[in-house]
Amino acid sequence: MNGAQDLGGMMGFGPVVPDPDQPLFHAAWERRALGLTLAAGACGMWNIDMSRHARETLPPPQYLTKSYYDIWISGLEKLLAATGMITAQERAQGKVLEPPVPVRRRLAAHDVPVLLRHPVPFARLATLPARFAAGDSVRMRVRHVPTHTRLPRYASGKTGVVEAVRGCFVFPDSSAHGKGEDAQWCYTIRFDGRELWGAGADPCLSVSIDAWEPYLEAL
Repeated sequence: MNGAQDLGGMMGFGPVVPDPDQPLFHAAWERRALGLTLAAGACGMWNIDMSRHARETLPPPQYLTKSYYDIWISGLEKLLAATGMITAQERAQGKVLEPPVPVRRRLAAHDVPVLLRHPVPFARLATLPARFAAGDSVRMRVRHVPTHTRLPRYASGKTGVVEAVRGCFVFPDSSAHGKGEDAQWCYTIRFDGRELWGAGADPCLSVSIDAWEPYLEAL
């Protein structure tokens, strides 16, 4: 969706300035926020794409003023409320008021190292052959959708070349809305910088984007 999270190529936000000594966490609560999000997700009440969609649908004034892990906590609150795991009163008062709802799984402390070393696989067996091959010229479809998508807005309608065929994977656009995995082929597409940013872009610049097959059309 074209939301506040899709900032690529937008003007007015200033340059990205990486910090070579960036810590993993700036405060103790950020470490806890990550742990809570992973533990709650392991309950099996939503998937990773639903989690991303919960964060990206925060109102723009909230999304653009919150810190990274504050956005994670806000997204988690939405998911917990949507699945009935917390009530509005519990959220307001910060304590348990109702019996817990049944969940599909529980993450035990001794299982955490295994979970982190062996993340959930998203590769799937293909039911159809890949439509494109390395070297093919393609165009990113223009898709202004209100639902979740991994197609960056700045690449919509732009032409590029298939750099690699990555395999068949769960399609986030379907998975985020409970519509099934709808596994699709995924490709790495290389774009010339001038195609994305105009004639004034660095002529030596190129950008590679991983894109699912429904995002692409042949030239």
